[in-house]
Amino acid sequence: MKGLILSGGKGTRLYPLTYTRAKQLIPVANKPILVRVIESIRDAGINEIGVVVGQTAPEIMEALGSGSKWGVQIEYIPQESPDGLAHAVKISEDFLQGDSFVMFLGDNVIQGGISSLIRDFANHDWNSQIVLKHVSNPSAFGVAQLRADGTIERLIEKPKEPPSNLALVGIYMFDHHIFEAVHAIKPSWRNELEITDAIQWLIDHGYTVSPHVHDGWWIDTGKPNDMLEANCHVLDEIEPRIAPDAVIEGSEVDRRVTVEAGAKIVNSIVHGPTIIGENTVIENSYIGPYTSLYHDVTVQNCEIERSIVLEHSGICDLDARLHGSLIGRNVSIQHKVERPRTLTMNLGDYSNVWMI
Repeated sequence: MKGLILSGGKGTRLYPLTYTRAKQLIPVANKPILVRVIESIRDAGINEIGVVVGQTAPEIMEALGSGSKWGVQIEYIPQESPDGLAHAVKISEDFLQGDSFVMFLGDNVIQGGISSLIRDFANHDWNSQIVLKHVSNPSAFGVAQLRADGTIERLIEKPKEPPSNLALVGIYMFDHHIFEAVHAIKPSWRNELEITDAIQWLIDHGYTVSPHVHDGWWIDTGKPNDMLEANCHVLDEIEPRIAPDAVIEGSEVDRRVTVEAGAKIVNSIVHGPTIIGENTVIENSYIGPYTSLYHDVTVQNCEIERSIVLEHSGICDLDARLHGSLIGRNVSIQHKVERPRTLTMNLGDYSNVWMI
C-alpha cells in the first residue's frame, strides 16, 4: 500500500502568512502540518509516499527532501493547476501503479492517526473507505448521505442545502478501481474533477465504499482560527519534555511545558500545555497555555497566551496581553517609548489588527 499527500493548495485563507510560506509547512506545536501527515502515514506501516505539489513545490521539496529523515521515500508529483482532488489522483497513476493507497490532504490534522483505518481497509474487501465527521458547517465540505443501514446513498460537493452534517474530512483509502472513476467523470460546475464524483461513480457502478465516522477531533487548518484550534489539540496530546541544554533561571515552568534545545527562560512564568522552540529566549514574561513559540523567537517583558509565533520573530515591551494571535516569521512587535507616542506599523496585504 502507498500514500498520497495533496499539497498543491496556495492557502489563500491564511494570507498574509502564506504569501511567503506553503500552508502545509506552517507548524502546529512546532512541527509542520505536512510532517505530521507524513508521520501518520509512516506509523500506519506505509513508507512509499507521493506528494502532489503546485506553486509552492520548491519550498515543500526543500523542506522534505527524499523523506529519509522520517524513514519514508517521497516522490513528487507536479500538478500544474488546481483542477480538483480527483485530478490529483489521475496524475498520480504512474506513481501508484495500481496499488491500493491512502490519500491524505496535507493541511489536515486528525486525532489518533490512521493506523486503525489502514488495518480495517486491509482486512476487508472494500474498494474504498472514506472518513466522515459530524460538522457544524457541512455546506463548506463534501457531504455524505447515509442510508438507514449505514451505507452511503450519495455524496455531494459543497451543497447549498446539505442532506446531512457528515463531512468528508480529507482521508480516503482506494484500490485500483478509483482510476476507472477518475477517468470516467467530468469536471464539475467549479471546472474541477471532484473526488466526491469519483467516489459516487464507484458506488453507482457496484463497488463497495465503506464510511467511517470519526469520533475524535479533526481540524482542517485552512484558516487562522482553525490553526490555533489544531495547535491546542496537539499541545494537549504531546508528552512534555525539557531538553538537557535548555536554561531555566528564576522562572516558574509547569510540568505541561516542552522546552526544546538551546531555549532560555529567565525571570518568567510559563504555563502549559505550551512548547518553547529551539534557541528561543523568554525574559521577564508570562507565556500562557496553548502557546507555541517556534525556533529563534525572542519574547521580553510581554504576556502571550493561546497563540502561535513563528521563527525569528521578536515581541517586546507590550502593555497588553497577546491572545489568540498567529504571528509569522521575522516579525517585530514592540512598544514605542520615544515621543511622539504614535502607532507605527508595516503590515502586509490582508493583515488584521485589533486595537485596545
